[in-house]
Amino acid sequence: MAAHQKGALENRAWIVFFDESGISLLPQVRRTYAPRGRTPVLGHRLSNWKRASMAAAVGYHAADPGRGARLCFDLRPGTYDTTALIDVLTRLKDFYTGERVVLIWDGLPAHRSRAMRDWLAEQDWLTVERLPAYAPELNPVEMLWASLKNAELANLAGEYLADTAHAARAGITRICNDDQLAWSFLAHTGLTIHPRPTTNQPTKTSVGVLTTEVEYSPDWA
Repeated sequence: MAAHQKGALENRAWIVFFDESGISLLPQVRRTYAPRGRTPVLGHRLSNWKRASMAAAVGYHAADPGRGARLCFDLRPGTYDTTALIDVLTRLKDFYTGERVVLIWDGLPAHRSRAMRDWLAEQDWLTVERLPAYAPELNPVEMLWASLKNAELANLAGEYLADTAHAARAGITRICNDDQLAWSFLAHTGLTIHPRPTTNQPTKTSVGVLTTEVEYSPDWA
């Protein structure tokens, strides 16, 4: 990734990591405390298989760590296809208005479709690079998903998909309110953005922008 970093540094671009994940009414089972002899029981609606999808983009400025980290988040019912992802990237463009972006993501088929390639070819603000195959540990967004699933989504057995969606959005707010979490996600990957942030430079994460304002329609029931 050194060559990508050099180009981003020369262009004073943002290096933005992107990833998708899913949520449903099936609880994320995690270890928890309980009175001795009273094993916790999670009840969930096996008859409801509706799912929602989340996408997150965590950005770090290649030349000026003092500008902090940026987090964009998208949440919608169903799954992502090329059309939905282009909508997310269009909103990402609005968030980075006037900035250059190097977007780093995996090899999901929707990322490599002809429609996506045609759209990307028209974007002069955006350069796209692919993560190595089978290397999710290099994507800081994976740590963001882990943070959500070990906190707000842990052992959550909501009655409706909207309950799970609301918890996910609360988790994003928590992450945005912590000045260091976005940087810790990057540190966990072992990657560094040059120049590295120092202790006397502000590193506050920009307020998370929900790139899709979710209305809890019947699709979330």
